[in-house]
Amino acid sequence: MITQMKTQLWFLSILIFTVQECRPVCVDPNAHAHALGLNVSVESEAVVGSPMKLLCISCLKREEIEAETKVNWYYNPGGKLIYQFDNWPRDLDGPWKGRLVWNGSKDMQDVSISITNVTMNDSGSYTCEVHRKFFFNLYTPTFSTRIQINLVVRKEASKDPTALYSEIMMYVLLVFLTFWLLVEMIYCYRKISKSDEQAQDSAY
Repeated sequence: MITQMKTQLWFLSILIFTVQECRPVCVDPNAHAHALGLNVSVESEAVVGSPMKLLCISCLKREEIEAETKVNWYYNPGGKLIYQFDNWPRDLDGPWKGRLVWNGSKDMQDVSISITNVTMNDSGSYTCEVHRKFFFNLYTPTFSTRIQINLVVRKEASKDPTALYSEIMMYVLLVFLTFWLLVEMIYCYRKISKSDEQAQDSAY
């Protein structure tokens, strides 16, 4: 018993140490396009009156290197600067004043913003522009990337056929499992009844 408790405590300490060492991993859905130097364009939908996150991710390949990050958000056409992060977030004057919220991460790999109350006039193209300056001993290379988000605002959420198919399959699976369980119960009941009959016959 004591050996089992020691084993459990050892396993628990290893688990706690592993959890403490875990770090969030940055996943860039447009990493391949960025590696090729291509411009990234993303289609997105929002519903009137609801919040909407404009997702912009720029992962650091080597997080241990110190970097200075500056982010500009533009609305097209016209390329109007609507939001800026340069050491701290800045909500600029314009139609989005008071409705844009910084929704990025502390490590500046997720540099997204959110529109708190979407209107029909928010439809259009948004550009996330990220500038980084890395600090080596005697070398300060720079890096820039752009992500374009084409936002379409609708009065009602559009129906997703994938969600509909998933719901249908869920009900089909539920019916199948229920039928299978019923068959198994009948089979077990008959088997038990037959065993009881054989036991009674042998008793006589």
